[in-house]
Amino acid sequence: MALTRKMLKAMGIEEDKIEQIIDAHAETVDSLKDKAEQYEADVKKLKDVQKELDDLKADGGDWQQKYEKEHSDFEAYKSDVEGKAIKANKTAAYRQILLDSGIPEKRVDTVLKASADVVDKIELDKDNKPKDADKLTETVKTEWADFIPVTSTKGADTATPPANNGKDVKTKEEIYKMENGRYVLSASERQAELTKLYQSEKGD
Repeated sequence: MALTRKMLKAMGIEEDKIEQIIDAHAETVDSLKDKAEQYEADVKKLKDVQKELDDLKADGGDWQQKYEKEHSDFEAYKSDVEGKAIKANKTAAYRQILLDSGIPEKRVDTVLKASADVVDKIELDKDNKPKDADKLTETVKTEWADFIPVTSTKGADTATPPANNGKDVKTKEEIYKMENGRYVLSASERQAELTKLYQSEKGD
């Protein structure tokens, strides 16, 4: 489940804050994707470098020592590039799991820093998706429960009278009070006061 305006709104976040969170999230994800794509592009370029090294080795003689040095440097560079690409993909995947689990955007980086070992152990499929996404989500919701906002909808408390009840409620004598042979209150006013009196007596 991706981060959506509907989900943020359901969490009670203000409309103007929702736009800020969505924009920040989009920028972060795009940045991670750009890095991952760059690393993957570098990996592809390594094939050409490998071919050049193989050609040098085939020449033999004076090239042997140069080949060994360049080959060693190449292997180190290759390992570094591939490692960064994998790390970027794992980080992006875990970031999405944190957001889907309800971790607020402003808390995600904090959780990521504290979960470096978890990120390293993530296994990705061919589409760079976590193989155990459900298990990871369950763990996040358990271990980082204090970071996840809890929202609830409370119904009307029937044991508590409305604001009008118990306050300024007239008695029957007051409601039917007469002066100069006429009711002080009009028929509609008497009806309204009788309703308030009834609610006050019943406590609803």
